[in-house]
Amino acid sequence: MALFITAGATATAALTLNAFQQNLLFFLSPTQASNGKSSTNRPFQLGGMVAEGSVVRGEGLQLRFIVTDFNRAITVQYAGVLPDLFREGQGVVAKGKMQDGLFLAEEILAKHDENYMPPEIKELLYEKPR
Repeated sequence: MALFITAGATATAALTLNAFQQNLLFFLSPTQASNGKSSTNRPFQLGGMVAEGSVVRGEGLQLRFIVTDFNRAITVQYAGVLPDLFREGQGVVAKGKMQDGLFLAEEILAKHDENYMPPEIKELLYEKPR
């Protein structure tokens, strides 16, 4: 009986850990993502600043822009409605995946006022290049 309880608890723990790992989203700067810390088959959050003059609108809701941490830059492609506070020169977090050197975003989040910057982005933006 104790063997069945132990086996059941082990299986439950393994399934819970597996589900947690599949839903975990890492937060990376453009430098970290460019240095190979991102996986092409796993989604992650890309954070940084929207580069000035980089927003290019396509047909419909198609959009491309560059996210930078002032060391490296990554082009982001997105199709959808942008947050009202999305602007060039402002902080942004994009959720999605890398594919062929392009970040394909599924969701875009913009900072909520001019004084706020997520601590993760602030730390990464002012980190010295390696």
